[in-house]
Amino acid sequence: MSEAAGKLSGVEQAAVLLLTLGEEEAAAVLRHLPAKDVQRVGAAMAQLAGISRDQVSGVLSSFSEQVENQTSLGVGADGSIRRILVNALGEEKAAGLIDPILLGRSTKGLDALKWMDARAVADMIRDEHPQIVAIVLAYLDAEQSATVLSLLPDELRADVMIRVATLDGIQPSALTELDEIMEKQFIGSLGGGKTSVLGGPKIAAGILNLVDTSQESVIMEKIRESDEALGAKIQDLMFVFENLIDLDDRGMQELLRQVASDQLLLAIKGSDERLKEKIFKNMSQRAAEMLRDDLEARGPVRLSEVEAAQKEILAAARKLSEEGTIALGGKGEAYVS
Repeated sequence: MSEAAGKLSGVEQAAVLLLTLGEEEAAAVLRHLPAKDVQRVGAAMAQLAGISRDQVSGVLSSFSEQVENQTSLGVGADGSIRRILVNALGEEKAAGLIDPILLGRSTKGLDALKWMDARAVADMIRDEHPQIVAIVLAYLDAEQSATVLSLLPDELRADVMIRVATLDGIQPSALTELDEIMEKQFIGSLGGGKTSVLGGPKIAAGILNLVDTSQESVIMEKIRESDEALGAKIQDLMFVFENLIDLDDRGMQELLRQVASDQLLLAIKGSDERLKEKIFKNMSQRAAEMLRDDLEARGPVRLSEVEAAQKEILAAARKLSEEGTIALGGKGEAYVS
């Protein structure tokens, strides 16, 4: 990679490359990317400023070198594709993608939902059977699912999350029913095929991690009332604020760089002393002393404010995890890449 290109992030390099292609070609490329990637690249394109000619040349040269180094060996082989997906995403995430890709099963109907506003998705599915709602939420990204869930009727949320947690694949009959809903809403069509791996307690935990704290508490209480064992399993898989103590020092330092001091002050009010010490340890001596003083001087604060600050910090942690800077697993599992 050229030195000029190396100063840009991967997303910024992609944005530069697309801008050099022209509108039609760039649009053709973007149509093949997931919605989340399109949003990231689109934002980078909008924010690019002051890009020098050397940087543009560097990006193009780097891209050219990578293309020239590609080989056709193994391309199109199912075994190679499976191994690439598993190595890139892990067994669990890859499982839901391998069959649709290799078997050619259309998922345009569900994919279309990823491009829709969360409120529009909620309006579309709120009157459908809870099992259909659960399938939709299990398919969407956790962040979008959490927003959709928060917009659904109170009495529906817990039932839907129980169904998400107990989903064990999707049978062709369920796909057919979902296909009919998509057709009625003029979104597209979705073919039948093999059972797709979606849902489970981990998916439910990921969605609930991103739901507003007050809603999360009510939903979890109802889940435990309905199925105590399932509620405990979901709770164990949820990554909560106190689990940040399991980040190693480099991971904690990276996270703290993303957090405003007033937000951190609120978040650690009433936190476990071990977590506080872990945070102090990974700050400069001066910053740690100032935070300690501010904690002592700060009077009582509303629990809702503390929980909101903790949610924001957890959101920052998940963003770093998605970017590959840190990785957050199930309860207590966290490490730095």
